[in-house]
Amino acid sequence: LMWFPLLGFFIWLAWLGWYEYQKVEAYRKWAEEFDRAKYDIYAVLAQKDSDLTWGKPTSKGPINLQTFSLKDVESIRLLVDSKVVELETPPSKGKTIELEFILSEPATSVQVPFTEIPLAVKWGNFLQQKLQEIGNRA
Repeated sequence: LMWFPLLGFFIWLAWLGWYEYQKVEAYRKWAEEFDRAKYDIYAVLAQKDSDLTWGKPTSKGPINLQTFSLKDVESIRLLVDSKVVELETPPSKGKTIELEFILSEPATSVQVPFTEIPLAVKWGNFLQQKLQEIGNRA
């Protein structure tokens, strides 16, 4: 009788693992059409040419997908705990991490959540470089 709670815990743990595996597999299939993509528990983000697409991962594939062009981005900022920080000198930890894309038209912003600061910094630097390339072509 004492083993039943432990058995229930292991069944629940196995189900969580299976569910996360399904999310990663759905993401993998979705990401094949993009040049670069990232997955974490908060959001998926993918880049194809100058377009960025992001949404929420689920076991059936990403949902609430939004697409915008880097051509419409005025600037990219790293937000840690709702404060703007420099990509060159990010803090070592924070509770909420987001890349914020300031769009020129309409004057709005898009905030893509990340689980880790180093991953957000890597993406921020990469996309800053892409943004500069687009600006040099214009």
